[in-house]
Amino acid sequence: QFVESDDDEELLFNIPFTGNVKLKGVIVMGEDDGTHPAEMRLFKNIPHMSFDDAAREPDQTFSLNQDPRGELEYPTKIARFSNVYHLSIHFPKNFGAETTKIFYIGLKGEWTEAHRHEVTICNYEASANPADHKLEQITPQTHFIS
Repeated sequence: QFVESDDDEELLFNIPFTGNVKLKGVIVMGEDDGTHPAEMRLFKNIPHMSFDDAAREPDQTFSLNQDPRGELEYPTKIARFSNVYHLSIHFPKNFGAETTKIFYIGLKGEWTEAHRHEVTICNYEASANPADHKLEQITPQTHFIS
């Protein structure tokens, strides 16, 4: 079983995570022919990424070798991929075929539970209401200098 591109050689995978991932490496397995991807571009934390978004600068780019057995691991820049909650993998070209086929994508890293802050409902006063801020009775004193 494999994933194959439709009209051209480009493929785009959007992978959401249920927590935060420190991504350390990627393995890509394809056939030993022109349909194997030749380049891989990684983008982090861009949910619902489309092919139009793939024109931006990736977080890391790899030139791939043909690897039909999945023996090559491409290490990521761990400092750049230390807090990933969504990963997009773009394969812009292959080794010369009209379509690209991918049999396996392996991700190596560490998963931690996401610490997402819940929505806090707050009320802010545009101007203070004196009835809400009662103070002790203050007797005004006036001093006259003659």
